[in-house]
Amino acid sequence: MFVHPQFNPIAFSIGPLAVHWYGLMYLCGFLAFVFLAKRRVPLFPGIAVEDVDNLLTWAVLGVILGGRLGYVLFYKPEYYLHNPAEIPAIWEGGMSFHGGFLGVLLTCFIYARHKGWKFFDLMDFVAPAVPPGLAFGRLGNFINGELWGRPTDGWWGVVFPQAGDRLPRHPSQLYEMALEGIVLFSVLWWFASKPRQRGAVAALFMFGYGAARFTVEFAREPDRFLGKLALGLSMGQWLCVPMLVLGVLLYWWSIGKPTAMETMRNIKKN
Repeated sequence: MFVHPQFNPIAFSIGPLAVHWYGLMYLCGFLAFVFLAKRRVPLFPGIAVEDVDNLLTWAVLGVILGGRLGYVLFYKPEYYLHNPAEIPAIWEGGMSFHGGFLGVLLTCFIYARHKGWKFFDLMDFVAPAVPPGLAFGRLGNFINGELWGRPTDGWWGVVFPQAGDRLPRHPSQLYEMALEGIVLFSVLWWFASKPRQRGAVAALFMFGYGAARFTVEFAREPDRFLGKLALGLSMGQWLCVPMLVLGVLLYWWSIGKPTAMETMRNIKKN
């Protein structure tokens, strides 16, 4: 039986500056996005390398603000209604992927309007470069010993002392790292390596993430302050349902549309 080693949340310090593991994972995710997105620039004639750097700046803002507000609204609205001064306290934990996702969608929509691009062309460009960041984030969750899984009798179970019960549990953070990060990235990168109709790559990302997260949630311990909701599903699963539905609808909508490469090439010529 493997006991979580209780890593020091601080990866390293430089004088008075302490760099936390979770912050380091965010940094690795952003760097991975820049590296991969710049490799996709030649496929999109209307996008320049400097646009990737600008998008990252906008995306960081969307992830942080959207992730925090999503957690406040989706998970603890009543608590923060009575304690509004704690909303900015992101250093105490509490970020929502779905909120961060909405934040990134909004910033990409604004940036696309600013550049005169089609929104889904930009999303098709961005989507394949996102999953590695998700993988790093889940690795950060595991290092911090948070968001652990439900009890298991499997030999791979991990005891998370923070859970307070000494039961071996699913390392659901690593499941999510594998499915949301590695598998989803592999599928998207392959799918996006050829011209696809506008919105098809974004649709696959939405459906793929929704399916991966929905599945892993069966092994992940629900938030104790929420427990299971309607139909025995967790909040994470209910938030994935719209992604699954919209992913299917978006792919259906994309059929017959021009490719993002064609649209971007026309914009560049004009």
